Amino acid sequence: MTEKRKYKLNCSDRAEFHNNAAYCIGTGRMNLALRHEYHKQLKKVQEDIGFSHIRGHGLFCDDMAVYHTYMEEGEEKTEYNFTYIDLVFDDYRALGLKPFVELGFMPEKLASGNQTVFYWKGNVTPPKDYGKWAELVSAVIGHWIERYGREEVAAWPFEVWNEPNLPGFWKDADEKEYFKLYEVTSRAVKSCDSRIRVGGPAICGVDDERWLRSFLQFCTVNQVPLDFVTRHAYGTEAPEKDGHYQYQRLRTPEAFMEELRTSRSIIDSFKEYKGMEMHITEFNTSYTPLNPIHDTNLNAAYVARLLSEMGDICASYSYWTFGDVFEEEGVSFTPFSGCFGLLANGGIPKPTYWSFVFFKKLSDFAIFKNEYAVITKDGKGGIRGVCWNIAEEQGDFALTLEFSAELENGSYAVVQKLVDEETCNPLKAWVDMGTPANPSGEELEVIKECALPRVKTRRLEVTEGRADIEIKLSSNGVCYFEITPIYPKADRGFRVELIRGAR
Repeated sequence: MTEKRKYKLNCSDRAEFHNNAAYCIGTGRMNLALRHEYHKQLKKVQEDIGFSHIRGHGLFCDDMAVYHTYMEEGEEKTEYNFTYIDLVFDDYRALGLKPFVELGFMPEKLASGNQTVFYWKGNVTPPKDYGKWAELVSAVIGHWIERYGREEVAAWPFEVWNEPNLPGFWKDADEKEYFKLYEVTSRAVKSCDSRIRVGGPAICGVDDERWLRSFLQFCTVNQVPLDFVTRHAYGTEAPEKDGHYQYQRLRTPEAFMEELRTSRSIIDSFKEYKGMEMHITEFNTSYTPLNPIHDTNLNAAYVARLLSEMGDICASYSYWTFGDVFEEEGVSFTPFSGCFGLLANGGIPKPTYWSFVFFKKLSDFAIFKNEYAVITKDGKGGIRGVCWNIAEEQGDFALTLEFSAELENGSYAVVQKLVDEETCNPLKAWVDMGTPANPSGEELEVIKECALPRVKTRRLEVTEGRADIEIKLSSNGVCYFEITPIYPKADRGFRVELIRGAR
């Protein structure tokens, strides 16, 4: 089944489009950044996409070795070790990243209980001494100011905890206790430098509307520092489990976006916070790292649609995560395990990787946007666009988009980069090979070769101020295209008509 849709493009038109796809990217816990494969994946992501910020869990977990106590003359005293934090943050900064700092989880010696989350056992209980917690927050920020400079640290956003409305991430999902943690933490942050921006409550999906209202009311009544609001958003329903894996149906993109609009309206209902930035510090299709959807072209098409709209509502939206060096549910058994990353282990770009590469190429000046495409004017007389075709059901649901574009007369180069289930599908290549749990070097290279977009080019001559562009998308295809003015400057004696294959 093929559906055709036709549109006219006028370069004087303006469509709402706020492209902030590369503002922030998620990562697993901080300690993973000490690993070579993690660094290689992040370096590649930065070379091809270039995110501005990075956010992850576990800053204060014991495997970062920050918080220590010792006895001296019968009195317990505290000392801090910044060795691992420095290694991680120095590397981030060397790769062009600023931290979007998540303050959590609880060091064991400061924790009031022993409840933990994840394979790596992050403690999710309140501090037994809020004064010492505040001192820890102040100490690490003070260290960063000394190491990186006050102006640099003042530019970092700080978020208090992670998903406290879920009992797995905050003991008993105790709202009153989280509000206390937020107040103490935010005041500690501001005591280091009043310019440092701090926010929360980093909620996700369960009783989130009531939580958000209560949080904003608490901050208003108690005059608690709040510079931005954070939440998380995922696009799947309840999971069905089978072995190591979990499978879920997608919500519609419209339902996903409506959840964000509801949060936006709640924030704006408080006169003190009307228009305040809302940052989505985690988003993806599924919220479990055991769902194979993350490895698919469907994921890429769905995320492309979200990237076209989220900036209209949110100041930023951080994809969870950049890579598959990740251990919430343990170490993955295979390179395609359903983990969150844009890159599979071995440095394999998943289809969604290219959605971000493509959006990074778009300009901010959109001339067209709908549920299938966003097209921008590039400032050099050309246009750039991304198109997608979401098809969750099995079968071939092809979509052809025909654009009649207003362009100045002249010669243009047309470039199309296509990612779909036939041309850029490393998951299929791996399945065709027999799903090797530990691919050989040769197998890995083949899989990576199958993870590249198909690139097509052609010459376009515009003579009457308009040109027709056709984008063909099979199921879950994502296509980047650009139409760029060219001024041929061939060397003397270069004759295309005499060269086989040059046209």
